[in-house]
Amino acid sequence: MPRVPLSVLDLATVRAGHSSADALRGTIDIAQAADDLGYARFWVAEHHNMPAVASTSPPVLIAAVAARTGRIRVGSGGVMLPNHMPFVVAEQFALLEALYPDRIDLGIGRAPGTDQATAAALRGVSPHLTVEQFPEHLSTVLALLGDQRAAPERIGRLRATPAPETYPEVWLLGSSTYGAQAAAALGLPFCYAYHFAMSSDVDGALRLYRDGFQPSPVLAEPYAMVSASVIAAGTTEEAQFLAGPSRIMALSLRTGRLGPIISPEDAAAVELSDLDRAVLDQLPGTQYAGTAEEVVAGLDALVERTGADELMLAGTAYAPETRRDTLARVAKVWNEPPAR
Repeated sequence: MPRVPLSVLDLATVRAGHSSADALRGTIDIAQAADDLGYARFWVAEHHNMPAVASTSPPVLIAAVAARTGRIRVGSGGVMLPNHMPFVVAEQFALLEALYPDRIDLGIGRAPGTDQATAAALRGVSPHLTVEQFPEHLSTVLALLGDQRAAPERIGRLRATPAPETYPEVWLLGSSTYGAQAAAALGLPFCYAYHFAMSSDVDGALRLYRDGFQPSPVLAEPYAMVSASVIAAGTTEEAQFLAGPSRIMALSLRTGRLGPIISPEDAAAVELSDLDRAVLDQLPGTQYAGTAEEVVAGLDALVERTGADELMLAGTAYAPETRRDTLARVAKVWNEPPAR
């Protein structure tokens, strides 16, 4: 039986001693490699005011990536809807779809993608940008992007684009049961952010998604993607060494000591306390680090456990070359017939 499709998530990570422009060029290089290797999608995240992440505006970065790739679907993983007015989001992605028809994905999330102070700076004093209004805003975006189920009065005379031929594919994202249930109720594809933490309840969320799924004009049956963080190298020891920066990044997110991605050599020199090691047991930075065969065995087990229809490979690495090499190694083994 053939394996499920593989996709890629990227944050345009900024490494120590390099600029945001370097990070963005790295993302485009990774996207081109994913395109050449046959990956299904390339998504970019939305994070704000983080020294290690240059992916602050998914629509802008999606346009740059789509212009420099030829086949792969390009999208957001995701747009954090509480940070934006729904009409603006719909216009941006309708425009992207017009430029790159049948290649654009709009992944929508409910989290802010940043700290509370930065979220407040993004939203200003608008009473219309709150998490509580997420269901209403989501329905508005769907209606503006051609979903005929929404009541016409929701959008009135608003149109996201004057003369659409196609619409972007809309996904709901989540790392909890809320997104799973919302996606099920609306009959949308769902992506679970398992790369956030090994201890997250991916099984429960996907069970709720499948059990509650209501067929829709865009999707007749549930379709679930699961993300996982991976680094593959020639040896297990090398992969673990290259995963060192991701572990330090995971710790920095929990301790508030944010900074650019440090090198594997600097990461190896960091002394970890017992508390640090306990944190990394739950949030390892990289979930699957080893040879391509070892990584694929872990991904096979993840698919068997979750029933995922697609996997999305995330990964924090110091150098874009590490991510490109990982994608090439994993694709080579993944495309071989599974052992019986």
